[in-house]
Amino acid sequence: MPAPDVAALLSELERSEPASAEHARSAIDWLTGGEPLETITELTVCEFLWYTLPTKVSGDRPAIARALGRLLLLGGLERYAALCSSSTTSHILRTYARQGEDAGMAAYQSALDATGVLPPDLPELRWSSIMGPEELGAHGACSAALELAIVSGELTPGSPGREELTRRWLTEPRAELGGDNWLHRVQGERLNRWVLGRGTAWRELAQPFEVRLHAPIPAPEEEHLQALRWLLEAGCRTGGVPLTQRHNLARSVLAESAWSAGELAAVREVAERQMGALRRAGRRLVTTPTGRRLLRDPDLLWEAAATALLAPASGENGFRASAREVALMLLADGVPADRDRITAVIDCDEWQTFEVDASLAELERRLDAFGLRVEGRLTPAGRSAALAALRSHALRPRKYVNMT
Repeated sequence: MPAPDVAALLSELERSEPASAEHARSAIDWLTGGEPLETITELTVCEFLWYTLPTKVSGDRPAIARALGRLLLLGGLERYAALCSSSTTSHILRTYARQGEDAGMAAYQSALDATGVLPPDLPELRWSSIMGPEELGAHGACSAALELAIVSGELTPGSPGREELTRRWLTEPRAELGGDNWLHRVQGERLNRWVLGRGTAWRELAQPFEVRLHAPIPAPEEEHLQALRWLLEAGCRTGGVPLTQRHNLARSVLAESAWSAGELAAVREVAERQMGALRRAGRRLVTTPTGRRLLRDPDLLWEAAATALLAPASGENGFRASAREVALMLLADGVPADRDRITAVIDCDEWQTFEVDASLAELERRLDAFGLRVEGRLTPAGRSAALAALRSHALRPRKYVNMT
């Protein structure tokens, strides 16, 4: 059956309810952006009613919502029409009007989560707040699949099967993508954005990495992360790892290990602060549930440790993180990562050079903690870790910056 024609529906509404027609025309333009009515989904209807209408559209918003509902009902879209006149929509619009945008946004997000059509985050892909065209396409396709499964009774809004359905829609080859899948499309888009986003010198350095980082970087076959594994295993023992009164590792621990106090202190700091794998409990250091899970899964441990190389330190700004990215690209290419080479890529003022020095020192400390550097150069495992860290950083979701 062909989709109902919007112009014909508006004409019919104007004949029967002329007072609603202008409201409906404004609403449908916002909702569809000129696309056929068949392109709308539950997600797009909810986002219009609960976010766009109260924050971007002026006028009598409840009346606009009701008029849109009448138009959708004329088009045979009863489920979507019911959303327009629902108590949830009325409540959210009142919340915006009476309590302000922050309260309205919170009510909108809560109601949207309850629908079950919002694709969940997965280990393979955490959704961005700011999406490019490919990610928007993937997000919309997954949401439509979730909506169909819920309407058919295959899933409920709170079903854990939502994750598996989303994963299947992201990873299965799709004819409309020429045999590619949505996950590859989103990752390719994010990698390209990472390469192109920060000036000419950055692009020249990063361009070759777009191909090198396309596929996951496997853990090296040779021994790696021995000190990290040893400390996590020690933290799993009854009572954990004993600490001194100043919360340093006890002498008995140092005597038992094959690493120096400085090496273990560096491992501990990264595992505790960047990885969340250890935590202090009084005068004991214990392995967290996250740390135990990492120990059980060598690939997951490798990924988490590599990601920690670029994880922000407490209070650290984005400039230092960028400097570490440049340093890792240089080191992965076998080029010394000194201040001059780094500042040539990220172009900073003279007063910011101390930030570069601090960032480089932090990176070196983390590389040494994991045994990934010898005499200033990366080991084979270190090169793999550098690539894995860069890939993880390039593929991270893009979020709005909180300016408060």
